[in-house]
Parts: sequence; C-alpha cells; structure tokens
Amino acid sequence: MNRNGPLGLVYNAFFLTFILAPLVVVMLVAFTDKGFISMPFDGASLRWFHAIIENGDIVSAFWLSIRLAFAAATIGVLLAVPAALAIARYRFPGRAALTSFFLSPMMIPAVVLGIAFLRFLSLLHLSGSFWSLVAAHVVIVLPYALRLALSSAIGLDRDAERAALSCGASRFTAFRRVVLPMIRTGVAGGWVLSFIQSFDELTMTIFVATPGTTTLPVAMYNQIAQTIDPLVASVSAVLIVGTVLLMILLDRMVGLDRILIGEAR
Repeated sequence: MNRNGPLGLVYNAFFLTFILAPLVVVMLVAFTDKGFISMPFDGASLRWFHAIIENGDIVSAFWLSIRLAFAAATIGVLLAVPAALAIARYRFPGRAALTSFFLSPMMIPAVVLGIAFLRFLSLLHLSGSFWSLVAAHVVIVLPYALRLALSSAIGLDRDAERAALSCGASRFTAFRRVVLPMIRTGVAGGWVLSFIQSFDELTMTIFVATPGTTTLPVAMYNQIAQTIDPLVASVSAVLIVGTVLLMILLDRMVGLDRILIGEAR
C-alpha cells in the first residue's frame, strides 16, 4: 500500500483544516454570551440554544422542512425508479433526450428555476400551498434520485427476474422481491441525497415560499437579513451535530458504504 509522503500529509492537513475551520467557527460562535456575533473567549453561554426553543418561527420552519424533504425525496424516488429501469433496459428513439430532460434541473440555475416556478404557480393559482412547494422540490431532487437509481440499474442481470416470472410470480412481485433488492443501494442513496438537497434548498425556495410555508433555510436567511444575533449560528450548530449523529447511526445500523456506493460490509 502506498503511503502519503510529507508533502501529501501537509496537503491533506491543510485541506481538512480548510473544510472544517468554518464549521468550528460556527460552533464556537453559537456558545457566545453576547447579543451579537462574536467568539466566546470571555464568556460562554447556552442562551442562544435556549433561544431556538423559544423562537416558534424557527421550530415550525424546521418541522416544515422535515416534512417537505421527506415528501419530495419519497416522490422523487418513486418517479426515478421506473424511469431508471426504462432507460437502463430499453433502447428507444429519444432515450438520450429523455435522460437529459430528467437531469436538466441540475444544469439550470436555481434563480431561473425559482422565477419559473413562481410564474407557473401564480398562473395556476397554486402558489402558497405546501404541495406546490413539494412539487417544486421534486423537480429539484429528481435528478439526484435518478442518477443513483440509474447507476444501480445499468448492467443489472435480468436472469433472476426472468426466473421469478417463469416460476409464476407477477411482474410486481418479481420487482418487489427480486429487482428492488438488487438496486436498493442506489435507491437508498438517491433518497438520502434527495432529502439533503430538499432540506438545504434556499435559492429556489425563496421565490416559491410564502409566510405560511417558510422552510428552515428561508427562515435562517430572513433572520440574518434582519438581525445580527448568533441565533443562526446556534441553529447551524444543532444541525451540524444532528447530521454527524445521524451519519454515525446510519453507519452503525446499515453502513454508509452500502447506502452511498453499494459496497458490502
């Protein structure tokens, strides 16, 4: 096994420091006892973590973001799996164009998508509802779910599925008992990435969200625009710790390698 030399170790250390330093700074600022953004060198406090609980707008925006991300990721996966199987298994006119169409939201700037959704939903008189926000987020997350499902479906051996069909299983049973377990790593990875993308989406959501459908990123953006207190830093610290704990839990229970790249433990 090749080992990194001194120069490689220095580069890796610099790279990790560059990546982790902003997170460390945010975590430290969250513990300040001041009413403005500052480092807690002359006094640490949990006042801004208590402020999260007392801020009803932040709490309600968090739960709305959870519901929104869950719905968008689930619907996105339900649409991505049959699309991925059709694209991977069959050759038909317009196959490449259809694939590009499904993946196009990744190439369109979020600002352009936000303006387009705002205009489209306004024309249909659907703006302001939770499900209109879900529909917009499904468009955003579908490419992520499709790419991972497609990576699992391409080159999939269909002999096991044919054997199940020849034994009398219905197509749905063969899909549920044979095909789905074979592509579950791509499906699970696509769902996780879709959930993260939906939960973290800000630029497009600003155009579509209303006071009744404010997500957590939009609420944090509004908080930064209106005040300079460290409340956003404390919310960010909670999200960082929660994300790390969730990744550890998933790794212990299932294995991140199996979820994201499909390797056996």
